Amino acid sequence: MRKIAVCPGSFDPITFGHLDIIKRASMLFDKVIVLISVNAAKMPSFTLYERMMMISKNTEQFDNVVIDILDGLLADYVKNVGAIAIVKGLRAVSDFEYEFQMALANKKLYSGAETVFLTTSAENMYLSSSVVKQIAQFGGDISPFVPENVLEFIQSRLVKE
Repeated sequence: MRKIAVCPGSFDPITFGHLDIIKRASMLFDKVIVLISVNAAKMPSFTLYERMMMISKNTEQFDNVVIDILDGLLADYVKNVGAIAIVKGLRAVSDFEYEFQMALANKKLYSGAETVFLTTSAENMYLSSSVVKQIAQFGGDISPFVPENVLEFIQSRLVKE
């Protein structure tokens, strides 16, 4: 039996922090589905297709990583693909409270999968897509936070003239 994990997020855009979690998950599971979730509460800067392309380009070295899009309940998706785990990255204690609530809700909706928390690497503890976008909008250097191909994409879209 292949052990499948789902790594959900908005990935708007993908950062080195996301890539670190994806890489580590790919070493723990036979297959990792990076799942771009539609979040009605957020106004994304990039389309689902653009995010999918950014993720694809930066995960192609992982043979067991695939990308998909979700506009629905995570628990239903996890059940439908036969995943045994939901992988979430934690940066700080503030992330834990929200993610713990989501893990409990997902467990109630589908008991066949566990939520696995991976703590972020120290160099990525402060890193989020929102921080990257905010720095980029004001012309700051985001090269330490995102891959070069994502950097170019962000600069063409978000940097103020």
